[in-house]
Amino acid sequence: MIKPLEVPLNPNPLVSVICLSFNHEKFVLESLHSVMAQSYPNIELIVVDDGSKDKSPEIIERFVEDYPQVKFKRLSRNRGNCAAFNAGFREAKGAYIIDLAADDKLFPHTISTQIQAFNSISTEFGVVFSDAELIDEKSDKIGNFYKRNHKGKLIAEVPSGEIYRQLIRKMVICSPTMMMRKKVLDELGGYDESLSYEDYDFWVRSGRNYKYHFIDEVLVQKRVISNSSTSHFYQKKNNRHLHSTLRVCYKAFDLNKTKTENQALAVSIRYHMKLSLFTENFPLVIKFFKLLKQTDKLKISDRIILFLGRMRFPANGPYRIYFRLKYGKRI
Repeated sequence: MIKPLEVPLNPNPLVSVICLSFNHEKFVLESLHSVMAQSYPNIELIVVDDGSKDKSPEIIERFVEDYPQVKFKRLSRNRGNCAAFNAGFREAKGAYIIDLAADDKLFPHTISTQIQAFNSISTEFGVVFSDAELIDEKSDKIGNFYKRNHKGKLIAEVPSGEIYRQLIRKMVICSPTMMMRKKVLDELGGYDESLSYEDYDFWVRSGRNYKYHFIDEVLVQKRVISNSSTSHFYQKKNNRHLHSTLRVCYKAFDLNKTKTENQALAVSIRYHMKLSLFTENFPLVIKFFKLLKQTDKLKISDRIILFLGRMRFPANGPYRIYFRLKYGKRI
């Protein structure tokens, strides 16, 4: 059930940007300066270093000397994105929250555009999000998150409003582009620290109760690097991301209310069941199949995937070759 929030009227509410750094010495200054360069006047920047082994902490400390209003929390050991974010979130005073990785960047007008969007929509909306420009390690543009034509128009419609069903079905949002109402995160208790990543779980839990508003602009530069968190989904065996995904799928199953929602969830389950096979996380193939039986009618292909998982078919090598041929990059 979508529910409105009580939101105080303020044209320039405080926005808390929580910047998470883990071995980001090459990029962290660009990210931090992009926050300080915002045209929006009311920003709180909280930087959390998640036990980096490179020079990131020293770089951040020198930055804070020039900007003493910036809060810096240095964790003694790596605790993962969810726990690191929560450490910063507990310090946040803003009415709105941005979760910014220290290798991504905001455009100067990003926050002002997001606040304008929130001021123009109802309090049933808990999140605004936008398109992102994808950049490489040299900050060169390599594309956009959403496909656009030569005139810059979106090729496909991006869901907006009550999009719980789309959120549980597959990834439709570029996470760094989100601005969230703090009250939504307060209600959820922040991120679930038992998980290895945060976005899918946040979408499931927040999308059940709140609307999402899409801003048809490119507001963030998201860096695509070889050792990103996303690449961990392709880790062979003992894959923490896939274990976390299974738990989130069960959360979604418990929240679902209709057959259509279960069928949407089945799309995600099938994808991750196949990925479990291809990464040779064989016990997860069986566990995803067990949940799939509760959400949708089984297909012949589902039973084949289950059979190969039970046979412990060595699919990782062929899958890596297929992935490289299709996408032109290694995993």
